[in-house]
Formats: sequence, structure tokens, C-alpha cells
Amino acid sequence: MRLYLTALKPTDSVTDGFLPAARALGCEVTILTDRPERHPSAVLCDVRDPRALIDTIEHLGRPDAIFSNSDHLQTETALAAAYFGLPGKDWRACAAAKNKFLMRRRLMQAGVEQVFSVRLGPGDPVPAQVPYPVVLKPREGVASEDVMLVESGLERAVAEVRRRRPGEALVVEEYLEGPLRTLETLGDADGPRVLGGFGTTLGALPHFVEERLDWDPSDDSQAHVLAALRALGVGFGACHTEYAVTAGGPRIVEVNYRVIGDHCDFLLGDVLGVPVFEWILGVHLGGSVPAVPETSRFGTAVSLVADRAGVVRDAPGHESVAAGDVRLWHRPLRAVGEVVALTRTNRDYLGVIRAVGPSRERVEAVVEEYRVSRPWVVE
Repeated sequence: MRLYLTALKPTDSVTDGFLPAARALGCEVTILTDRPERHPSAVLCDVRDPRALIDTIEHLGRPDAIFSNSDHLQTETALAAAYFGLPGKDWRACAAAKNKFLMRRRLMQAGVEQVFSVRLGPGDPVPAQVPYPVVLKPREGVASEDVMLVESGLERAVAEVRRRRPGEALVVEEYLEGPLRTLETLGDADGPRVLGGFGTTLGALPHFVEERLDWDPSDDSQAHVLAALRALGVGFGACHTEYAVTAGGPRIVEVNYRVIGDHCDFLLGDVLGVPVFEWILGVHLGGSVPAVPETSRFGTAVSLVADRAGVVRDAPGHESVAAGDVRLWHRPLRAVGEVVALTRTNRDYLGVIRAVGPSRERVEAVVEEYRVSRPWVVE
């Protein structure tokens, strides 16, 4: 079987997740990218242009599957899969999920949610009247970059973001106050299956840095979230949806039409005890989602966030630790000697710890012991 994987920069999800999974499934993998120097044995292609993507694949040989885990390439990859008549996502759903203004408009038109949202093009005036507090964000941003809570002075905040992002469209929307959660789904030709969900802990406002995700699949909001995904046309393949449980009920924050990131994709497989990356590729190869097992395990992913600018003086390495009935993994994202400049985004992560065990209490104890004994030192 021949699998084409579209990518931009290398990621752990692809390198340590999807590529080994593809090999386990017996696939011959060709990576298509605009950065071939950063991927082993990759083929140069303008992967942001679906016409170039289709042309390159036709030249290289007919595919059995075309897949991407990149936030930025879902629409283009879906169009290429559709051209070759392969299982894939609806490109319109990919576009609506990626574009935060389109997402709000689709949900409003379907009568699923009514959330105040305004799109600001590069030259558009800033509205004088908004229902403060509001959240300002790039229309197609990632990693919480330039996402901020604005309680007054929206014009100043917009000017600040526009200086960093000239020519980009922004979105202003009402602040959805309440616990932040996720729903993880995987769909085949028969529709999506719920894999589980996480509770999200954020850093201090006005920024929205995700500091921790804890396995917590029990929630009464699943029906609402699944209705929102149906309204967007999202169903096939992996999807990571973030939502807030507000006083008025659950409200979608954003829909990421790919598997959850920041090593929670590995954590998802650890908690469920399944080869989640193989499951995801399997549906793109025409297979079905297996039965999702029940689990009593608890898992957490703790992002180690820099609290100051400076130089990394000491840090734990890439390692796995077995502490009785708890398994812990640490993945450094920075190197000793590297300069850290605070951005107040997910780019401030130094490393990530993920751990799985029989109970929350046991897992938290092992994580805390590891953090105390193996600290990151930034000076």
C-alpha cells in the first residue's frame, strides 16, 4: 500500500507516531513537503497548493491513501484525496474548522450556537461596541499565538497584533467563561466514534497557554459537541475539539481537524491501550474504527512552561521512568544552552511530561516527584 503524507515542519506526532504506524500497517510512505531538507527521503512539493499536490502524486504513482496531520494542510490534502477517489475528509469541513470565522458562522446558521464573533480584515475598522470581555485571535492561528482576553481598549489590542501579523485577518469573539475541555473523535465511513476527552488547565489570563491536560472522558456535553461537528461536516478521521462549559451550556472554542497534539496523542493511546496512530491511518486506508475499549486508567500531560526569559542551564533528557504501577515519559523541547524568550504562548514550553497509572493520586505523586528531582533550570 502506498501512503502519501503531507507535512511542513517535522513533528513528534509524525516522526514517532504516524511513520512507525504506517510501517506497522505495511505501507510504503512518501513524505511530500515544501521543506525536504528537514525530512528524511522527502519529495519537494508545494503542499499548500492542491493542484501541485495532485500533480506530484500522479507523477510519483497512484496512492492508496493521502494523509496529513498538519493544521495547515487539511483542506489541500482532503482535496487531493477526493481527486483520487480515496477515503478522506470533506474539504469544506476542513476549511470551516480551520477558519475560526467560518466555524462561528456555520454553527450559527445551523442553530447550534449563538456566539458573538466579528471578522476583522487587514484594513477593517475596529468595532466601537463589543460585549466585553472579548477574545482577540488570528482567524487561522495555532498554539495560542496572539490569542488574548481583552476587557477594554480593543483598538489598542488589535493594533498590537496587527503589527506582528501584517496582512492577516483577525477574529473578535465573546469570552466563553467556564471549564475548558476537549473531545477526541475518530470517524470512518459510518461516522465518528468518541475516543475520550481531557480537562484543560490554562495559565494566567489574559493569555491562553495550555499548561496541563488530564484524562476525563465523562461529561454531559458530548451530544452538543457532536451536533456541532455534524453542522460543520466534520466526521471522518481524527478530530480534536475544544469547548468551554459555560453557565449557558457547552460552547465550542475551536475545532482542530487532526489528532490532539502536544504529546496528548501518545497519551490517548497510552490510556486506552490501543495503537491510536494505526487506527487513524487505518480509516484513511478504507478500514473501520475498532471498538473503543473502556478504561479505568488515568493519564496526564503536563507542559513544563518557562516562567522567565534566559538560558537553559540544566534539564532532564528524553527518558522513560517506571515507578511501580505508573509509567512516565519526559520529552525535552529545548536544549541546554538554548536561549528562551517568553512569548506567553505554547511556544514557551520547555518540555512535556506524560504519565499513566491506575489513579489520579498515584499519577500526580509520580509526576511531582519527577519534577522536583529533575528540574528545568532557566537563568
